[in-house]
Amino acid sequence: MLSRLIARRITQGVTRGFVTQAKGRPELLAKRPDDVVITFAKRTAMGRARKGQLKDVPVDELLNALFKATLEKTKLNPALLEDICVGTCHPPSPLYISRAAAIAAGIPVEVPISTVNRLCSSGLQSIVTVSNAIRTQQIQLGMAVGVESMSLNPRPTPEVVPAIAENPQAHDCVQPMGWTSEMVARAYNVPRQKQDEYALISHTRAAKASPRLVPYTGPRPYRLSLQAVQAGIFSEEIIPVEIRGAVISVDDTVRPGVTLESLAGLKPAFMEDGASTAGNSSGIGDGAALCILTTRSKAELEGWEILGKYVTSAFVGVEPRYMGISPVAAIPKVLAKAGLRKEDVDVWEINEAFASQFAYCVEQLEVPIEKINPNGGSIALTHPLGMTGTRQVVTGLAELKRRGADILCTSMCIGSGMGGAAIFVNEARA
Repeated sequence: MLSRLIARRITQGVTRGFVTQAKGRPELLAKRPDDVVITFAKRTAMGRARKGQLKDVPVDELLNALFKATLEKTKLNPALLEDICVGTCHPPSPLYISRAAAIAAGIPVEVPISTVNRLCSSGLQSIVTVSNAIRTQQIQLGMAVGVESMSLNPRPTPEVVPAIAENPQAHDCVQPMGWTSEMVARAYNVPRQKQDEYALISHTRAAKASPRLVPYTGPRPYRLSLQAVQAGIFSEEIIPVEIRGAVISVDDTVRPGVTLESLAGLKPAFMEDGASTAGNSSGIGDGAALCILTTRSKAELEGWEILGKYVTSAFVGVEPRYMGISPVAAIPKVLAKAGLRKEDVDVWEINEAFASQFAYCVEQLEVPIEKINPNGGSIALTHPLGMTGTRQVVTGLAELKRRGADILCTSMCIGSGMGGAAIFVNEARA
């Protein structure tokens, strides 16, 4: 069934999808004036939901802080912006609060804004939306943002009328994500030990990439409880933001010292006889990430540094109860659109919604684990739903820069039974 699904999706992607100019690695690396390029890519530090440093910070306040920090860092004249797209899932009235946050940050009222919700890929969808507007010459400069406060806006329980719920696939479409993780584990034989082993890889890598923390004793008004004194890898992608007199600059989500034994001791989180736990599932958390996009010709004219290039993306649907396997369908489709082989990709950022689905995808795709989430993924870092799709791009481009490598593929499963993937090219060198 899965092989037929993948074959069908690849065919549809090539015949019906928007096919980028790039066909194969040499063409993809070529530079053209009308390329959609990224001139800025940063994220906030992330916080643990209901317990962490952002637990009381609503989406509008978080967005406002990120907008302010971005404008200060880039020295960009905000009047040049022609559109902003914010990917987010669960805050009420997201467009109103996003627009208000932008205006309060100094972005002129003449700059329009939109919001998109494609659940776990909302951040990626914001990048795709702005990129497509640039490609079709509707705008020349735009901002794509992903944001979520799972502390203050947890996932609401979807409700459908009985007539719709009678359809088995529609019924599965609105079930909790933890349930879909257990369905994948059972259908594709992903045992608890394997899930814990993959989770340990994520925890270990993230712990190595994170700064060491000690109490902060510096001057006010920056009343930090923690301060990084040993620069970590993530400090290269995090932009410090000031919120309520404190500067937030270090993730508080990474748990050092995780072992296979400690993971094995955790109780199932979603079903009494299940295998998904708090340790081998993505954390729920808070945070935001942002990319500025334009054409190559515009960036060169303005003298802006080019960090990378957006190439193409693909979205697919799968059986809702097996939501987590969707990267196995989305990735071949996006590779086909770009004319790439798996071997052409230097770094992969594949979202770790659950170790059950992540393990299955890694083994089905047959990609070396050394290339996937080299600094850990959402199991260790946390998964603010609207942020993750943007965060993966920020993280992946930063890693490509460190390696002096070229091609990034991002992918994620999407609630309700969908998947997404995208291709980016690094143009920054360390």
